Amino acid sequence: MNLSKKIFFVAILATTIGLPIVAQDVPTSETVVAIVEGKKIKLGHIISIVETLPAQYADVVANDLYEGILDQLIQQTLLVVNVPAKKINEKRISLVMENERRALISSNALSDITQEAVTESALQDLYEDLILSGEPLLEFYASHILVDTEEEAQNILMIAKEGSNFSDLAKENSTGPSASNGGDLGWFGRGAMVSEFDEAVSQMKVGDISGPVKTQFGWHIIKLNDQRNYPSLETKREELEGQLRNTAISKKIEFLQDNSAIEVFNPTFNLEEIRNSDLLN
Repeated sequence: MNLSKKIFFVAILATTIGLPIVAQDVPTSETVVAIVEGKKIKLGHIISIVETLPAQYADVVANDLYEGILDQLIQQTLLVVNVPAKKINEKRISLVMENERRALISSNALSDITQEAVTESALQDLYEDLILSGEPLLEFYASHILVDTEEEAQNILMIAKEGSNFSDLAKENSTGPSASNGGDLGWFGRGAMVSEFDEAVSQMKVGDISGPVKTQFGWHIIKLNDQRNYPSLETKREELEGQLRNTAISKKIEFLQDNSAIEVFNPTFNLEEIRNSDLLN
């Protein structure tokens, strides 16, 4: 058996028994993926960069992402190891790293605070307090069948109430522009329809079929499919989540400020010195 056939049969065998041909290591953040002039580049370095990438990189093939980031880290390391020591400003680097560390840890802390604060229960409570505290506004989801005469409307109403499919009746009989959609009018609020239609819908319960209702357009048979508070929780979700986050953060910061030792010194120097980058040298 020649070599190519042996490889082929090994591949078939591995597939059959469900085992990979090449065993893979179990990685950790300390797994070394490259060494450049004695400087180790670890898997953790790559992962920490992936975490900071914009959302659009989520669909990039892992192999391409890995190779691209590793190539960047190798290039950066080559530049670093070849910079003369006298050219490296350790004071500046140390201060920048302190700021970066502080920002990262505080960002994670804020994430924990907001995650605890933004729950479905809290959203519902805030929605009811802010949106439904006054007289609730309603939105209606209705369908209708529009015909020219009251007699036609009465006949269709009787058929609809006997259990015939309302959508099919609308497609077969309605003269309105929504006929092709089974009479579906979608969601609308009070005042969106002509007054007679509006008043009829406001008196209905979900599932009711009502009519005939006369308007300037003709005679309507109306079915109320659903109704909801407006604006709905879903339409206000992003705004309410933001309010919960901001409130939770403000309360936490206020608590920490009231219960921590903080000393702030009046500057004895010209505040224009904050632009003096020479002080970092």
